[in-house]
Amino acid sequence: MAKINVYDMQGKVKGQMDLPGVFSREVRTDLIQRAFLSLMSNSRRKHSKDPMSGKRTSAHYHGRRNVFQSMANREMARGPRITGQGYLNLRLRFAPHAVKGRLAHPPTEDKIFAEKINDKERRIAILSAIAATADKGLVSGRGHRTPKIDLPIVIDDSLQKAGRTNEVEKLLLALGLSEELERAAEKTIRAGRGKSRGRKYKGKTGPLIIVSRNEGVAGAARNIEGVDVIELSNINAKLLAPGGKPGRLAVWTESAVKKLSEYD
Repeated sequence: MAKINVYDMQGKVKGQMDLPGVFSREVRTDLIQRAFLSLMSNSRRKHSKDPMSGKRTSAHYHGRRNVFQSMANREMARGPRITGQGYLNLRLRFAPHAVKGRLAHPPTEDKIFAEKINDKERRIAILSAIAATADKGLVSGRGHRTPKIDLPIVIDDSLQKAGRTNEVEKLLLALGLSEELERAAEKTIRAGRGKSRGRKYKGKTGPLIIVSRNEGVAGAARNIEGVDVIELSNINAKLLAPGGKPGRLAVWTESAVKKLSEYD
């Protein structure tokens, strides 16, 4: 069984431990993509239109012959039109093709966006995404600045009790992740209308810290751009493979890696 180094909070080798067989599994990119899309589709909120939208108008049909204000023989499309309102007179309304008209097929709450995935496939996808965190080719292929040390990066359990941002940042720098933190801190301005809708900047995904139990490290790492913290029991494809692409740079705690041996 392969061995992996365990580092302390100063970034120095503390010892070694056996690497669980999960990290040698085949990386199923197809299942990872399915699990990611399923997770994202389930988080999509239902929405619909106001049923009276585009219908609040006095416009009505005037196309019949031999009736008051008929549009017959007037070289005009026979649609619902406004009458007797000055400059709006004979303006087309209500119809789907009209300006300010209703939608022909508006979205409804009944539409189901969720994409289902079998439980076994979801588990295999998560285990595959975990295995991808130990593959330097996949990790660097995602754009991460990989350190010179071997992957996966394993830290002793004192990381779980880190209560200050400074402690977590010093550890990541000691592990050789300075370039990665600089990359994750970069922000770009989003193209398009989203700039005025609360999502002006686009950030980058940095390291993922995986712990067996959160004892304060989540609050400590919250202010580091691009860094996420998750307990192993809550791990999912969205965090392990953002965008459905496996190979996120991960920092594990020793107890979290030991728990993975249960899945061998």
